[in-house]
Amino acid sequence: MVENLLHQFEKMNTWSLLLSSLLITGLGTGILYVFLLYVLRPIFRKFERDIAIVTLNVSISPILIVFTILSLKFTFKKLVKFNLLAGIDSLLTASLIIVLSYWFVQLFIQVFIYYVKEYTRQTEVMWDDVLLPILEAIVPVVVFIFGGGFVLKSFGVDLTGIWVALGGATFVLGFALQDILANFFSGIVLLIDTPFRFGDILLLEDGSIGMLRKIGIRVTHLYIFSTHCDVYIPNSVLQGQKITNLSRPTSFYYHSISIEIPSECDLDASKKLIEEIVLSHPDTLGDIELKLEVMDEYYISEASNSNLIEQQEIGKARVMAEQAVDLKLEEVEQALEALVVTMQFAEKGGLTQDEIENVQQEYQGVLELMGFQVLEETTNNRTVFNFQETNDKEVLLELIRDWYRIWIQDPNLLDEDQYFISEEWERKINLLKRRAQRLSQKISNPQSDETRLDNYVIDFIKWLKEKVKAPRKKWQEPKISMVGMNHEEESSYYIELNINFFVDDIKLEDGKRGDRVRSQIYQEIFRHFKNTYLNWDEIKEKEAQEYK
Repeated sequence: MVENLLHQFEKMNTWSLLLSSLLITGLGTGILYVFLLYVLRPIFRKFERDIAIVTLNVSISPILIVFTILSLKFTFKKLVKFNLLAGIDSLLTASLIIVLSYWFVQLFIQVFIYYVKEYTRQTEVMWDDVLLPILEAIVPVVVFIFGGGFVLKSFGVDLTGIWVALGGATFVLGFALQDILANFFSGIVLLIDTPFRFGDILLLEDGSIGMLRKIGIRVTHLYIFSTHCDVYIPNSVLQGQKITNLSRPTSFYYHSISIEIPSECDLDASKKLIEEIVLSHPDTLGDIELKLEVMDEYYISEASNSNLIEQQEIGKARVMAEQAVDLKLEEVEQALEALVVTMQFAEKGGLTQDEIENVQQEYQGVLELMGFQVLEETTNNRTVFNFQETNDKEVLLELIRDWYRIWIQDPNLLDEDQYFISEEWERKINLLKRRAQRLSQKISNPQSDETRLDNYVIDFIKWLKEKVKAPRKKWQEPKISMVGMNHEEESSYYIELNINFFVDDIKLEDGKRGDRVRSQIYQEIFRHFKNTYLNWDEIKEKEAQEYK
């Protein structure tokens, strides 16, 4: 009788403990919900970047569910003597694994992948269009497979046989698909190593020249200019080839042509004439001031067609706009070099607050030259620097835009060339803004980097010269040289001349820009020599030798 009463009392205490534990769990979940939604969320919404608020929005439901499951597991551990609750712990463990797997996948897709894509769009890396979609597709599957395995294990299922079978199947599939896997990993290596970028012009081992369209999981997509067709090369084959990237370090492309002139002609005057003809073409490289001096003298005769005249008019405006960009870039680089000197002097013994303010003020002058203004905002004792573009037409950003907007008016460009030029320079402007903003943050809060600020500025100068716009070099100017003499008749000799020059961008006009420029130079040389020398016999074209 007494034992029966004690049993009933123990059973009542168990139900009371269960109900009180459930009540505490519900109350704790409610408090946690209020904290996440009404305390953390308003704080995160004030941050400059939205990564914190997005992470919180993705995590609110999983956090509440995980908290509830853990609370119930703790409660049921205290009730192990209650037979009706047998096996619920395994069910809760399985639920916990499922929720954690789902939470991880959502964080990976909506936070990690999203912000990595955002970062890669502002950089020069090329794996965001291929590698990230692969990860986005594969990682969730892998997570759910392993999560499912742990769920089965929580119910006492022996997975040893499954893992062994899975390992054996993986080995068999790996052996059967070794070629596909070789292409896949070769593609990954090409994407990470980045020997070239999308849009680069590549010279293959067989002599074909094409534009890189895409590196896929198994094959690389190239567009071959000579045949106007798409070619798909297995990644493992491409990785094993010797490939010449004609677009790096610059997109300038070298051309060499040969002509023969009569020995009776004035050699020096002829070389000077040819050099001016090459220089006066808007699409060749050379000293900008010399180009502007001679551009009005060639390619604009009465016999010239309207397209050629328009090419010269727009070309001259483009060269003048480029000159303005070069001068402004030089001014910015000189201002940054002066800032380096200031920093190196101030860094001795550590930066004081006054020195930091002086450096900030000097850097502000550099930002104004580039076309940025910094708006400083303080919220919740946190200083945020917002970069905005100014409306001044004489700053670097606007001069660059004026330049490429004139460039895309070139009558010889294709529709896709106009998009390519605009997209490329806007991407460079975004990169410039990002790097300038990053440097501004380091200068404003030097902390442990106070002795390295000059190095950051030096790296910035180097990036401007190499990645934004490289200045014209002496070796890029046209070179006219005599390479020999040919005796074709008993009393007739011809002097053989080599004409070497660079074309501004190999990517344009489906890779045919250099061919058009070379043809126009030939025609202009022929027209002038025909009018100059009555005994002119011929201009002999030899096989053009092109190399980077």
